[in-house]
Amino acid sequence: MIRIVIADDHAIVRQGLRQILVAQPDLQVVGEAANHAEVMQQVRREPCDVLVLDIAMPDKNGIDTLKQVKQEYPKLPVLMLSMYPEDQYAVRALRAGASGYLTKMTAADQLVDAIRQVMRGRKYITAELAQSLAEGFNRDQDVPAHDLLSDREFQTLRLIAAGKTLSQIGDELALSPKTVSVYRARLLSKLNLQSNAELTRYALEHGLVE
Repeated sequence: MIRIVIADDHAIVRQGLRQILVAQPDLQVVGEAANHAEVMQQVRREPCDVLVLDIAMPDKNGIDTLKQVKQEYPKLPVLMLSMYPEDQYAVRALRAGASGYLTKMTAADQLVDAIRQVMRGRKYITAELAQSLAEGFNRDQDVPAHDLLSDREFQTLRLIAAGKTLSQIGDELALSPKTVSVYRARLLSKLNLQSNAELTRYALEHGLVE
């Protein structure tokens, strides 16, 4: 029996994932979590074989939660689930220790296979992502500038482009406005831009915000 913890801040999403999983005789949902603190509480309290983790958690970004989980439980397979397209977060998640990455649009069809695959110690990526990664080997010189940003810088870019103030970004990322300002300065330097308006335009042109 494969024991699974589901982490997503929307109860209806957790319910849908649970229904998909419990229909399988070899899968058992042993816990649910709606935020970072609950994720850590669940994995510490209830032994599980796979963690299914949403990337957009309310109090702490899923990538940060992933990093802490892997620090405490390096052998626990973590399958990242996201509403964001693979080209935005998949590589970052895999670099941070994720065993796989699925979008919520494909979860109904691929989640069960993904869980069984990561349980065998293998990475799970879709054919589309594999193709994208393969193409990347042939165009290293054309890597977008935002792919070279740190996770925090990338998060700050998306939030600025979404119209958030430095204080709001600080609240969302649990950082001081001064620290957020430092990330903003790094963004402007690395992307060779001059203002929030240019950051926003860059994010929109590269499909980094909805």
